[in-house]
Amino acid sequence: MDCSLLVSAPLFSGYGEKEIEKILSGINHRLRRFRSGSLIAMNGEKVNSLRLVISGITKGEMVDFSGRIIKIEEIPAPGALAAAFIFGKKNNFPVNVIAMTDVEILIIEKEEFLKLLIRHERILVNFLEMISTRSQFLSEKIKFLSFKTIKGKLAQYFLQRTGNKSSSFVLDVTQNDLADYFGVARPSIARALGEMEKDGIITARGRYITIKDGEKLSMLTAE
Repeated sequence: MDCSLLVSAPLFSGYGEKEIEKILSGINHRLRRFRSGSLIAMNGEKVNSLRLVISGITKGEMVDFSGRIIKIEEIPAPGALAAAFIFGKKNNFPVNVIAMTDVEILIIEKEEFLKLLIRHERILVNFLEMISTRSQFLSEKIKFLSFKTIKGKLAQYFLQRTGNKSSSFVLDVTQNDLADYFGVARPSIARALGEMEKDGIITARGRYITIKDGEKLSMLTAE
């Protein structure tokens, strides 16, 4: 395996290629490849190993009771799949994991990964930072899901981007990305933006957003 692919992985932060190669030589591990569109892990499947995306892009998605597919997030290399669930009492994948491109995944079984954490304090600290960051992401995701209206979700997103109530910024994601993130249809995002602009709350020129009425924008988060 080409260990140069792991140098930028958060788990191995602070290590060089040769160091990573030496570390991995002391434990059992394997590499698996998945074609684009393949199912990597199924919702409910046990998380019995650390799975690091070495190359390619994966995505986590779930299906609601109506059959609608909701994309939770994209996980590109060098991300980890469900790392926070390895040592949990309910260590099951919470979503389906799909290969968006051809993907290579490094797999380290739970027992072997535990050896790694015990032997290398830096990797232990890196792992704790990884799962803490993941918890923060999920916390933000729950916030968005708690808003009942799409305009409420957009308002919260915009306010987080600006850090204040009167500012301009460029969206770093597309409307399709926002629709996936909020779990709604893309036309709903366009319609909500149009209504917010009509109400004088924002102006939207492509990805360039200007907040014209911060007070009204904040009020939308209560909806």
